[in-house]
Amino acid sequence: MKPSVLVTRKWPTSVEEKLAELFDVTLNSDDRPLSKLETKSALLEYDAILTTVTDKLDASVFEGIKPSEVKTRIIGNYGVGFSHIDLPSVKRLGIVVTNTPDVLSECTADIAVMLMLMAARRAGEAERELRNGAWTGWRPTHMIGHKVSQKTFGIVGFGRIGRAAAQRALGFDMQVKVYNRSRVPPAVLKEYKATQLESLDDLFRQSDFISLHCPGGVENTHLINHKMLALMKPSGFIINTARGEVVDDDALISVLKNKQIAGAGLDVFNNEPHINEAYLALENVVLLPHLGSATETTRDAMGYRVIDNICAFFKELTPADLVAG
Repeated sequence: MKPSVLVTRKWPTSVEEKLAELFDVTLNSDDRPLSKLETKSALLEYDAILTTVTDKLDASVFEGIKPSEVKTRIIGNYGVGFSHIDLPSVKRLGIVVTNTPDVLSECTADIAVMLMLMAARRAGEAERELRNGAWTGWRPTHMIGHKVSQKTFGIVGFGRIGRAAAQRALGFDMQVKVYNRSRVPPAVLKEYKATQLESLDDLFRQSDFISLHCPGGVENTHLINHKMLALMKPSGFIINTARGEVVDDDALISVLKNKQIAGAGLDVFNNEPHINEAYLALENVVLLPHLGSATETTRDAMGYRVIDNICAFFKELTPADLVAG
């Protein structure tokens, strides 16, 4: 008998077709987020649940379920980040969790650099002016932005995506500085011509552009707060393609509104898809609807990576991308 698999959102067609070949699969053709009750029920019904960042599997979803009751043996997460899954709960229930690293590093780094360029050169603001018919023609003082090349590019979290972003920054002849909680091997720093700073404070003081590539979760919630933002240069920009909870919205909105920093570029938000409406009134922030991995090639590769992981698991092998279990 094929293992039963629930896919919580609509996935690329080719990936869904492959899942249907290999498993007794239940697809989400309506592409509607599951409620907590539906997710909790699924834990008692399916051998595997294939989740995305939109699925909030916090402790309350697992509450009251005994290890003897749960049927789900593996959660195959479609994405790198897994802060939306309560790991102590899955460990208590003996559920394995996997993710999909590597395959989305390049395109997420592309989005980070695109946000940097858009924010620095006021591209979103300028396009809105043009589309609204408000452009009166070229003039020397119109839409003056900030130069990117030869500036300092600060990176918070020097994993796969952070390194891919650094590689792109080098193309703009930028000086790369990084903050990482663990020591980055000297050979890696040399490869990316990067300098590792001892403190996050130093990174925020020294950088012209700060790009966030750290995990989400409790330990990094509001890592970027009033204190950190106050250290930035008035000409500084902050870019977030990591997780929404890493940034304290109230703090960032305050410094943007008061022009204490030059701008921001955000691809992720607290409480997605709902965002703090104060962002919408600000011209000095570029907003994207979580597009980091949104290329056809990448989204297909993410799906196949999930399939590889759960296939290995059901063959009693260790999945390549094990994060819990």
